Amino acid sequence: MKWNWIIALLIFAACQAEVEPPVESTQAEEYMPSTSAEGAAAYIITPEDGSIVQSGAVTVRFGLSGMGVAPAGVNFDNSGHHHLLINVEELPPMDMPVPADSAHIHFGLGQTETTLDLSSGTYTLQLVLGDFAHIPHDPPVVSEPVTITVE
Repeated sequence: MKWNWIIALLIFAACQAEVEPPVESTQAEEYMPSTSAEGAAAYIITPEDGSIVQSGAVTVRFGLSGMGVAPAGVNFDNSGHHHLLINVEELPPMDMPVPADSAHIHFGLGQTETTLDLSSGTYTLQLVLGDFAHIPHDPPVVSEPVTITVE
């Protein structure tokens, strides 16, 4: 009987405690586009435009000047990571994350080269630098397209 009284007293005390209302955000978080450094440039080091390469493993090396490379999710000023576009006729929207598919390859770990397994044909390669959220900078840092022939 004594325990019932103690339990009832504890329940009563808990019900009387002031509970703070949940904190509600009064300010909506909004994404702000990352700005690129003036004069920043992305480029493909190899293969060179117009190259003829053998089918199979084709190494593509990425170049970037005026900015640094940082992995996706890391928000440093004047930095980003590469996205390689393969045979893409029209650039993706510059105010949205770059799509992730076989034509838009993400290098979110900060890689600066890749090896592609390409069969015979003509390929156009282009780089787009994305910020921590995979969104191109403002203004966008985009390489000139490089066209190669694979034999």
